[in-house]
Amino acid sequence: MAAAVAAAPGALGSLHAGGARLVAACSAWLCPGLRLPGSLAGRRAGPAIWAQGWVPAAGGPAPKRGYSSEMKTEDELRVRHLEEENRGIVVLGINRAYGKNSLSKNLIKMLSKAVDALKSDKKVRTIIIRSEVPGIFCAGADLKERAKMSSSEVGPFVSKIRAVINDIASSAKMGLVETKLAIIPGGGGTQRLPRAIGMSLAKELIFSARVLDGKEAKAVGLISHVLEQNQEGDAAYRKALDLAREFLPQGPVAMRVAKLAINQGMEVDLVTGLAIEEACYAQTIPTKDRLEGLLAFKEKRPPRYKGE
Repeated sequence: MAAAVAAAPGALGSLHAGGARLVAACSAWLCPGLRLPGSLAGRRAGPAIWAQGWVPAAGGPAPKRGYSSEMKTEDELRVRHLEEENRGIVVLGINRAYGKNSLSKNLIKMLSKAVDALKSDKKVRTIIIRSEVPGIFCAGADLKERAKMSSSEVGPFVSKIRAVINDIASSAKMGLVETKLAIIPGGGGTQRLPRAIGMSLAKELIFSARVLDGKEAKAVGLISHVLEQNQEGDAAYRKALDLAREFLPQGPVAMRVAKLAINQGMEVDLVTGLAIEEACYAQTIPTKDRLEGLLAFKEKRPPRYKGE
């Protein structure tokens, strides 16, 4: 599964997790001090887009709200399977407005359950993770809930966050501010951020707890694009859909092993990485999809891949 995650006002990143492609987007205004948790800091695995600002639609339908502490916990994560030309794309909408989409035990449990189910669904090609709360993507860990945890509960909870992030391979992030709270990014941020932007700059950002705006994030390589927000406030989501539609026609097996080659190759030296690429390429040779691709090229028609 491939995946992309947006973690700032309209930020978007793309990555892979299993057999489907996952894209996440957020159309939000990054307020002073707002940041993503260190657990969401990950290696860039694809394009990321930042939409500047959020503007309510003029005369159009207002964004879905329903934000109160009385909201049912099952409404905090909405799973939507798109149809017609978008068939194969699934949208995971985070809708925990009263907690600023902070990562609670329940939300992490729901995300984990949803991702596990989608990874094994061969009909799912792309997943979009987005915020359904205007003005924010994720405020980090739920510190109010964290304050009620015992010391013995904190470690396992952070480990669960780390496991979920490993599954969805989040890529867009704006700031790691944990040192302000006398802790460190414990969900993988101290390991993923240096791999994404280098050790020196990663230390600077973590030690200073600095929050980056869109242009700064693009300059250091955390996101690939900065774009103007639209009237509906969903510019990043629309861009995520465009990317997802680009992903859909490609061969599923090829996408899966390309992800494997890139991810594992980044952890080793070039010679070993090339050996990994060769091994991954070999997995595509006996597939029916490879033969279908050659036949479609010969017959000058779009290929009909089945992931076989």
